Amino acid sequence: MGLIYLAVYKGKGQLFNRLIRLWTRSKYSHCELVMPDGRCLSASAMDGGVRAKRIELKLEHWDLVPLPWANAKLVEAVFDRHEGKGYDWLGILLAQFLPLGIDDKRRMFCSEFCAAALGLQQAAPRFSPVLLSEVVQRINRLPFVQLAHSLPQDARNVADA
Repeated sequence: MGLIYLAVYKGKGQLFNRLIRLWTRSKYSHCELVMPDGRCLSASAMDGGVRAKRIELKLEHWDLVPLPWANAKLVEAVFDRHEGKGYDWLGILLAQFLPLGIDDKRRMFCSEFCAAALGLQQAAPRFSPVLLSEVVQRINRLPFVQLAHSLPQDARNVADA
C-alpha cells in the first residue's frame, strides 16, 4: 500500500484563503489528505463540504508532508462516515477565530476532517491547517515512527498480522 500525504495549500487563493492565513499567521489556508490512489479527501468551502476529488497539486501552491504512520483504513472509514456533510462555516468561526470549542457534528472544515481522519478526533475542531501540519511533522520525528518506517516492508507486514 502506498503512502498518504497531508497537502497544505500555500497558494494565493480567494479572500477566504487570505483571511485564514492572516488569522493563523501562516502561509497555509487549506489542507487535504492525499490517498495512495491520488484522491484528495477533505472538507472544502469551494466544494460545499466533505468530498473526494482529484487535484493537480502543483508544488508552488502546495506543501506535501508524508504520513508513514497514517492508517488508510481509518482515513477511509472517517471519510465514509462524513462524506457529503456540509462545510462548517460557523464551526470555523467559533473554533478558529473565536476559540469557543463549539462544533457542529453535521458539518466539517478542512483541518477538522483531516485531523479526525488521522486519529486526532478529540481535538479535531481545534486544528488549523498550519497547526495540523506542525503536529504531523512532529509525529514524523518521533523515534518509533522513524524506526517503524525504516523497517523492511516484510517486517512491517509481519507486525500488522
